[in-house]
Order: sequence, then C-alpha cells, then structure tokens
Amino acid sequence: MPTDLLLPQTADRDTTELGVRAEELGYDGLWLGELWGTSAVVRLTDIAARTDEVKLGTAIVNVFSRTPAVLAMTAATLDRVSDGRFRLGVGTSTRKAVEDLHGAEWEDPNPVRRAHETIELVRAFLGDEGRVNYEGEIFEVRDFPSLDADVPVYHAALGEANRRVVARLCDGWIPHNVPFPDLDENFAYIREKMETAGRDATVDVAPYVPAAVSDDPEGARDVIRGHVAYYVGNGRGYQRAVGQRFPDAADAVAEAWREGDRDAAAASVTDEMVAALGVAGTPDRAREQFAAVADIDCVTRPMVTIPSNAPAEMAERTIEELAPSNRD
Repeated sequence: MPTDLLLPQTADRDTTELGVRAEELGYDGLWLGELWGTSAVVRLTDIAARTDEVKLGTAIVNVFSRTPAVLAMTAATLDRVSDGRFRLGVGTSTRKAVEDLHGAEWEDPNPVRRAHETIELVRAFLGDEGRVNYEGEIFEVRDFPSLDADVPVYHAALGEANRRVVARLCDGWIPHNVPFPDLDENFAYIREKMETAGRDATVDVAPYVPAAVSDDPEGARDVIRGHVAYYVGNGRGYQRAVGQRFPDAADAVAEAWREGDRDAAAASVTDEMVAALGVAGTPDRAREQFAAVADIDCVTRPMVTIPSNAPAEMAERTIEELAPSNRD
C-alpha cells in the first residue's frame, strides 16, 4: 500500500529539501497544506522540479480563495510541470480562515454548495469535452475551452453533505479528525451514495494520520493532544467529526479552546481520543499503530501527518521512522 506524507512547513527545515529527502525515504506521495504564509502551489512547483517519481498534491487548498478556473489552470500547469504526478486536494477550510483571512462569506450560500460547484467546474475545465458552459447557484461560465488534463480531484469532506460531494464527483477522499475506527462506516456512506447516483468509480481514501514518534511516549501523546485540540477548537466540522465517537470530550475540548484556555483544551483530549485520532509513541509502537490504520479496509493511501506543534527534532524523527524504507 502507498504511504504518503503531508509535508510540515516549519522554519527549521526547508520544505523542498524535506520533500527531496522524503522521496529518498520511499514515500509514495507528498502533500502540502495551505493556510497562511506560504503558497502550496509555488512550493509544490519547486518540489516537482527537484524530485522524479513521487506523487504530489495539495491537502488542501480551500474552495473560497481561488475561482474554479484558477484552480483548474493551476492543477493543469502543476501536472505538466510534474510530468503527470499532481493531484488536486480541496476543502472548505474553516469559517475563521474564510471570513477573517480571505474576507469571503462562509454562508454564500453555504460551504458545501461552494465545494460542489467548484469541484464540478474544475472537473469540467480539466476535461476533454471542448467548450465549457456552466450555470450554477454560485458560478456561471460561458464558452471557454477545456484543458484536457488528467488530474485526480480529492475532497477533504467530513459531514454527510460534503461526503455526498465526494460520492458524486471526486477521485479521492481526505478525511481528517474522523476517528480511525469510524472510517469504514463513514466511507460506506460515500459508497452508498455512489450507488444511488449510478457512479461506478474507484475512490482513493487518504486519511491524515497525525503522528509523533519519541522515546518519551507521553510527550508524543501530548503532541497529538495539542493537534486535536487545535482543530476541534477552531472548526465546528472537526468538532462534529470527533464528536461522533467522543461527543462529551469533543464539547469539552472545544469549549476550553474557545474560552482561550489552550492547556485545558489539550488536557481534555483523552488517551482514547489520542489512540483513535493519531499515532504516538516509540518507533516500534508508532509503526504498529500506523500499520493498523493502513489495514483499515477502506484506506488506500494513509498520509503521515506531522502536527504543527511537534518539536523540530520529533518531526524529523517521525518522518524517518514511519518512512516505507524503515517499515519494510
């Protein structure tokens, strides 16, 4: 099974150099997120020029800050630059990022509708059916040529409405903060809606697998606690995803975070939550835990994900220890 890596973006290590090293370690795919400070598109272009075979993707760029046309043009260009290695991963992001950073309207008309129309239009632009015309609730496009670029489109969907978008339109699903024991059930909903829509396709499942490797297992678990607290506290979608298995604990984490008590929020992430939402411990234990996630029936390409709160030394060790070259 392929093993991918979500490249961390830190001041301690050049991301391109890390991408080159990750290819040497045997990672099959490299993904890059984008929130603020660094363009994932520019950085992935640099990585594409310095690597040979590893797959490349965005995980994720949001569907508010670029139009469908810009996303499609960007994806087609990155695919050419990388000799066919690029995958476009998109998502709705969070209300905080959309409204307070990009100045867009989160409820215009709603994020799921925007995701649906964006992905539908991106696929049309990337297709080979000639002129693109589209009339939706948000976007209208008239008479522009398609780009004839074979770029898979992935969606970081959490709730049922967004997972229906995956079922109808996407080549891949990128779940984040969906408890690992619930992945099969959540994906079964996607398969059910694919059958209802009469769609016969293979959908990649590439879950974020937050990971921390250390000789201090409790320190590693604390990194996962901080990661979970950050996302549950900042996004209602993440809170609901975690809450499907841990409703009371997810509410406690979110409440503490939104009251400004970050330490209490992290402390509210239980050991059971850490085990269901991340990989943490010594190298051998972390490899065992990662293998268990990879063995989940629906998972096709698990994504080693380094929490942003991980110390630099822990981050690099995690990448090394969970690399395919060290797990074979």
